[in-house]
Parts: sequence; C-alpha cells; structure tokens
Amino acid sequence: MFKEVLQSVVDNTEGGIAGLLMGYDGIPVDQYVRQGQTIDVESVGMEYSVVLKQILKAAEMLQAGAAKEVAIKAERITTVIRLINEEYFVAVTLQPSGNLGKARFLLRTRGQSLADELTF
Repeated sequence: MFKEVLQSVVDNTEGGIAGLLMGYDGIPVDQYVRQGQTIDVESVGMEYSVVLKQILKAAEMLQAGAAKEVAIKAERITTVIRLINEEYFVAVTLQPSGNLGKARFLLRTRGQSLADELTF
C-alpha cells in the first residue's frame, strides 16, 4: 500500500525522481524510485531526518506550532518533506525543474492515507 502511494506521487509529479516513507529515527518503511533514476533515497532520507528533528525542536521552542512541511532546494535535487504524524514523514525528491507545487499538493492529499495505514 505504501509503495503504491509513493509511486503515485512520484509518477504524477513532473520531474519526480523518488519517494520515501520513513520514521524520524531514520528507518525507512517503504520507498519508490522512478525507473531509470539513480538515487540513494534512503541516504537522502536518513540525512534529512536529522535536520528534520532539529526543525521540529526549533518550531516548538519558537512556539510557532507544529511543523507540517519542509522543502529543501539544492543544486541537483529538490526534496519536499511532509510530516505524517509524531513518528513518520513522507518525502519526494524532484529534479530542480520539477513541479514543486504539484508535489506539495500530492503529499498533502495522499499523506492522510499513509497516516491512516500507519495507525493500526
């Protein structure tokens, strides 16, 4: 079920490369890499999970409310991270010219189905 949601987000986003469902502890639940793409999506997720924990702490300390989404635009890839619940996040990696708005929309709308499956 998880892989199908990730595949749907990646394949329906122009420039989508990969999708990942991961715990904040850096342990992946599932992933999808579009055919023909070469990216170590688990390493990307593990590195960003460390940063994500710091962002969550900063938002709490600033009393800004719960963080919901983070986007990291680098020279070669853009990664959008959507927080699912207190334990998991979903991320999609795009080419720099990819459709960031569509990725954000799909993560927001499809993220709830992931959250529902994670709460057994």
